[in-house]
Amino acid sequence: MFDRLQLLEDRFNKLNEFLSDPEIVNDIDKLREYSKEQSDLQQVVAEYKRYKEATSELADAKAMLMENLDDDMSSMVKMEISELSSEIETLEESIKILLLPKDPNDNKNVIMEIRGAAGGDEAALFAGDLYRMYSRYAEIKGWKTEIIEASSTGLGGYKEIIFMIAGDGAFSKLKFENGAHRVQRVPETEASGRVHTSTATVAVLPEAEDVDVEVRNEDLKIDTYRSSGAGGQHVNTTDSAVRITHLPTGIVVSCQDEKSQIKNREKAMKVLRARLFDKYQQEAMAEYAESRKIAVGTGDRSERIRTYNFPQSRVTDHRISLTLQKLDQVLEGKLDEFIDALLLAEQAEKLEQIGE
Repeated sequence: MFDRLQLLEDRFNKLNEFLSDPEIVNDIDKLREYSKEQSDLQQVVAEYKRYKEATSELADAKAMLMENLDDDMSSMVKMEISELSSEIETLEESIKILLLPKDPNDNKNVIMEIRGAAGGDEAALFAGDLYRMYSRYAEIKGWKTEIIEASSTGLGGYKEIIFMIAGDGAFSKLKFENGAHRVQRVPETEASGRVHTSTATVAVLPEAEDVDVEVRNEDLKIDTYRSSGAGGQHVNTTDSAVRITHLPTGIVVSCQDEKSQIKNREKAMKVLRARLFDKYQQEAMAEYAESRKIAVGTGDRSERIRTYNFPQSRVTDHRISLTLQKLDQVLEGKLDEFIDALLLAEQAEKLEQIGE
C-alpha cells in the first residue's frame, strides 16, 4: 500500500510541474485532463503526507520518552504518543478507503426513470412522491433537474417519468436508489381506512457520452408524431414528438416534452445512450454477479430496497436494515442518512473483497 501511495505522491508532484508549464496551460485538453487527475489525487496525497508527518512525530515522541524526563514532561509525551497513535490509526483507515477502486461513473450526471408498478393509481401517486423527493434532494445538493418524458395520471401521479439530474458526483450518490420502492399507506379513496401496499420502480442510469457507447445512425429507426401532452396551442399541430428504436437491441425511447422536434430528439438520444450503456455494463458484470452477490444490492430493479410506511412515519432500507422514523423529512429530500450508510456498506464490501 505504501509503495502505491509514494507513486501517487510522485505523480501528484509531477502534475504540479505539468500545470506550471506554459505549453500545457495553453493546451485546453491537456490542462483539463491534468487538472482533473490532480484533483482526483489531492485528498489521498494530503492524507498520506499527514500520515508520514504523524509517524515521524510519533517516532520522535517515543525517543524522547527514553530520556530522563520529569514526571510532568513524561506525562505530556505519553499523551502525545496516545494522540498520534490514534490519529495514525484513523489515517490508515481513511487512506484504505481512498485507495478503493473508484466507480468510473461516479462523477457522471444521471438519468432516472420512475414507474408506477403494483397498485394502480396509488402506485402512480407514489411515483410522483418519489420524483418530488429526488427533485428536492437535487435542489439541496445544488444540482439541476430536467424532465425528459412524463406520462401523468392527474393528481400528481405518474405512470412513468424520466428525468435528468446534472451535478458533480450525482451518480455516486443516487446509484443506490436503483430498485423497487414500496409504500404502505391509506389511499384517499379508501373509505374504510385500510392500509394499501403499492410499489414503484426506480432505474438510475449514468449519462453516457458519445465516447462511452457507439450509436450508429443505420441502427436507428426514428419516427415523429404529434404530441399529446401539455403544450398549449402547439399540441397536435406539428409532429414534434420523437420515438427512436434501436434496431439491434429493440430498445425504444420517446420524448415529447419539448415543443421542438430537435430538442426532443436530443433528449431521446440521451436516454437511449444511457440505456445502451447500462445494458452493456450489466452484461459485462453478469458473470461476476452470478458468482458473488454484492451486499449493497444486486442492481436488479425488481429487488425491493426500501419501504415507506405512512401510518408509522417510518422508512426502512432493507439492504442495510436501517430504519428512520423521519418519513416527512425523507420525502422532502433529506436522504443523506440513507445514502451515507449505503456508501459505508459499499466501502466495507470492497475492503472485504480486497482482504479475500
